[in-house]
Amino acid sequence: MASGKLSRAEALACPGCRHACHVMLYCDTKTLLFGSIPIRHIILMQMRFDGLLGFPGGFVNPSEESLEAGLTRELSEELGVALSILEEDHVDSCYAPASSSSSPRLITHFYAKKMEEEQIREVERAAVTTATDHGQEVLGMVRVPLYAMEGGGGLAPFLSHSFVGNARFQLTDTLLHLHLVAPEELREAGACSLKIQAHATEELRAALASAEVKSKLL
Repeated sequence: MASGKLSRAEALACPGCRHACHVMLYCDTKTLLFGSIPIRHIILMQMRFDGLLGFPGGFVNPSEESLEAGLTRELSEELGVALSILEEDHVDSCYAPASSSSSPRLITHFYAKKMEEEQIREVERAAVTTATDHGQEVLGMVRVPLYAMEGGGGLAPFLSHSFVGNARFQLTDTLLHLHLVAPEELREAGACSLKIQAHATEELRAALASAEVKSKLL
C-alpha cells in the first residue's frame, strides 16, 4: 500500500516482522481553559523513559496473542487500568522508520478509543497510583493541547517536541481522520511549530557554546 501503510491482514502476514500496538485514548469535553479557551477534546499521550512523547502500548507477538489482547495487556501495565481494545478501534498499520539494517522490520498498529471524560480522568489517576510502569518505562501522562493561544501557545509548541518513531504522524493523521482539528488549524500549527523548532535549535547551540566556554575556565 502507498506511504508504507498496510492493511491489518497484510501486516499480520508479514514474515519475520516485529509488531507494536499503541492507542490514542480521547474524549470530548466542554471544559474551558482559564474560563475562556475551549479545550474541546482530551487526548492522552505519555512522556516515555527516554524523554520522548508517545502513545501507550508496546510490543505484541501475534503468534501468542491477538494484537488487541497484547495492547490491552500493555495498557494494564502502563496505565494501571483494564481497558478493552477492540479490532474496531484499529486505525491503521504501517512500517515504522527503520532503526538499523540488521534489525527485523517493525510494523506499528495504531488504535483510537473514544471514552467518557470521567473514564479519561480515571486513567490519569490510575497512571500515577497503580500503574506498575509509572516512573520507570512511563514518566507521566500528558494531554495534547488542541487549542491555539495568543502568543503561540497550544498545539504548535506541543508538535515541536520530540516524538518516538511515527507517533507525531499518528497524532496529526488521526486528528484529521477523526475531525478533532480542522485542516487549516493543523497547517497553521505545523508552520508555527517549524519556527519554534528553528528558534529552539539556535538557543541550544548558544547554551552549548556557553557551557563549553565555562568548562574551559574551570
